Amino acid sequence: MTSTKEGYVCPKCGVSKLVKPEMRIVREKEKDKSSIYILGESTTDHSKMSRRCPNCGNKEAFYWFSGVAGEHAGIRQERTMQHFKCTKCGHSWTAES
Repeated sequence: MTSTKEGYVCPKCGVSKLVKPEMRIVREKEKDKSSIYILGESTTDHSKMSRRCPNCGNKEAFYWFSGVAGEHAGIRQERTMQHFKCTKCGHSWTAES
């Protein structure tokens, strides 16, 4: 169905359905975006560990864990992934725990 001012019209057969408007949508103008400053991703909530970066060879990286769960062929599978981010170049990589 295609929406029109009077209601809806079927694009295949042309049958129309008149509908009384029940709701009016009002869109406000966007506010000035000049007061929003994005400085970058925060990495202060992650711990640091001794781990060599495969990209630049730096010996320190932030790390955090996440859980991955799924089902395949009726078997439930869960695993933990360890994520790393280099403190020098920002390169990210993962390892299965």
